[in-house]
Amino acid sequence: MSNPSQRIKELTEQLNYHNHLYYQENRTEIPDREFDALLKELEALEEQHPELKEPDSPTQRVGGAVTKEFATITHKYPMLSLGNTYSEEEVTDFDERIRKTLGDEPFEYVCELKFDGVALSVSYQNGVLKHGVTRGDGVRGDDVTTNVKTIRSMPLKNVSGTPLKDFEIRGEVFFPLQEFERVNQEREDIGEAPLANPRNATSGTIKMQDSAIVSSRRLDCFVYGLLGEDLPVESHWEGLELLKKSGFNVSPTSKKCGSLEEVMAYIEEWEHKRFELPVFTDGVVVKINRFDQQKRLGNTSKSPRWAMAYKFEAESAQTLLESISYQVGRTGAVTPVANLKPVHLAGTVVKRASLHNANEIERLDLHLGDTVNVEKGGEIIPKVTSVVLEKRPADSTPVEYISECPECQTPLIRKEGEANHYCPNEQGCAPQIKGRIEHFIQRKAMNIEGLGPETIELLLKEELIKGPVDLYELTYEQLIRLERFAKRSSEKLLDSIQKSIGSASFPQVLFALGIRHVGATGAEKLARHFKSIDALMNANFETLVETPEIGGIIAQSIVDYFTDEQNRAQVERLKTLGIALELSEEETANQSNALEGKSFVVSGVFSQFSRDELKKHIQQNGGRVVSSISGKLDYLVAGDKMGPAKKTKAEKLGVNIISEEEYIQLANNA
Repeated sequence: MSNPSQRIKELTEQLNYHNHLYYQENRTEIPDREFDALLKELEALEEQHPELKEPDSPTQRVGGAVTKEFATITHKYPMLSLGNTYSEEEVTDFDERIRKTLGDEPFEYVCELKFDGVALSVSYQNGVLKHGVTRGDGVRGDDVTTNVKTIRSMPLKNVSGTPLKDFEIRGEVFFPLQEFERVNQEREDIGEAPLANPRNATSGTIKMQDSAIVSSRRLDCFVYGLLGEDLPVESHWEGLELLKKSGFNVSPTSKKCGSLEEVMAYIEEWEHKRFELPVFTDGVVVKINRFDQQKRLGNTSKSPRWAMAYKFEAESAQTLLESISYQVGRTGAVTPVANLKPVHLAGTVVKRASLHNANEIERLDLHLGDTVNVEKGGEIIPKVTSVVLEKRPADSTPVEYISECPECQTPLIRKEGEANHYCPNEQGCAPQIKGRIEHFIQRKAMNIEGLGPETIELLLKEELIKGPVDLYELTYEQLIRLERFAKRSSEKLLDSIQKSIGSASFPQVLFALGIRHVGATGAEKLARHFKSIDALMNANFETLVETPEIGGIIAQSIVDYFTDEQNRAQVERLKTLGIALELSEEETANQSNALEGKSFVVSGVFSQFSRDELKKHIQQNGGRVVSSISGKLDYLVAGDKMGPAKKTKAEKLGVNIISEEEYIQLANNA
């Protein structure tokens, strides 16, 4: 059996990575089922070994991190996620758990389609729309009120004659398929790349700065929940009916069910009818109807016990494998892609599918000319799942994985224990160079605005840059002569590049370097530990693995990176520019070992810190932030609106419960 500590770390990193892709970059690399399986494995391991739970464990999170483009708003009612199930047996288990809690008391379900869009919370004050907020991390979300007001089916003012005044609604914003196709046709007409898929397009659109563009895309929203104090309804179904009367767009597909058999019939009906709808749906949400029963059933830390989501099986189709192409990423990883004879699948025409790596090609025993089964579930990119062997041509030949980079013809390498092949020509392989520049300029790194993929490609083509640091040597004279560059756009880009010199922190710069396996969180930990780039560059493998939460893979990657003279030369060039390559005096002053050896749980709302800031302050001073209360915990830092269950458990176990002010005093005295 693998080491539980190492496996928990691996799963935590994997799941946080995929959460980041989904919530911050609006894309996915693995299907929902695979993500849920990893999450269940992590939950089981943490239950067996609670002392090994990571501070950033995704089991304690509802969603991804809050983005910074918009102001953030704390949800009055947390936006919990739903537990996913994939079989009728799990639906039956859910029903049995409900019956066990409610006993002989009668109850009803409400079944709703799970639309594939973006969850939204909209609050009304005196009947007027006040705030529209994305889910964010479930506790706080982005204020997208201006964009929400462009949704034509969302009332700006509550319809008169209803008792609703101060309340909140929950809904799913989506891109109607007809509008999605219209927008893509317009983009193709002007030579722009089409939007990838409706869900990602919805997520990107609702966070756009220009509400005029949002309005032109004609998003819609199905409302599925009513929240508030002293509501004139006693059940979820009554709430939906009241919302309909109040002018909200409630899906007509919802149904009240009096038994498990009716729920199953609803699921079976919509598994076949869903493709007739004007929006994608990937499952059914089943909820207990009465509010008092919902309250008795309660919630876990991240999901309600009174609701569940049944996910439809991924749609599958058979088609011909015509060829395989290979894509090279920023780190040199080579990814094979199946080129297919176009086939209709889950409402779209599929021409390409992911093959992941050489191991997958070998597992499938792929031959060119094979008929293959292709699935498209919650994932964006369809995948080949199997070969129809009885349809294999007699003269077909097995697929042989390429031995040279498709871009620069450098022999590929495959490190021991890794599934991917890599092109080692970091400095001369065009996709790698472009990918490193795109990574360097992103918001979590140097945050250089106004520099998209097309502009980067143009700068490389004109040989004005060869790598990220060359951006700082660009001149107005060079830019103004380029296609699509005018006086204003040239000045704006140069200003953005120069602004990054003084605004990026050392952890951001370290992340921007693009060291393989070093993400934003890893860069923060390394910067805090080593305090300067020189100390990090001179650290050997043994020193690196002694750094908290830095394992052998990351340590070796750092050693390899700084062994390369060209990488060290890049760092020296950054030094001459005055870019932050060490922690500032202020940042260093905020660090100490005052709380070393002490563990903390942070809960509630605070006046002098946000919750994340308080956790960071604890970590900067050597303390350890954990997510659950146990007898080994040193302190529970209790803010306003902290859940009573945590307080009761802490008191029962004799844990020290301290206020925000007492924490500050503790840190200062220590």
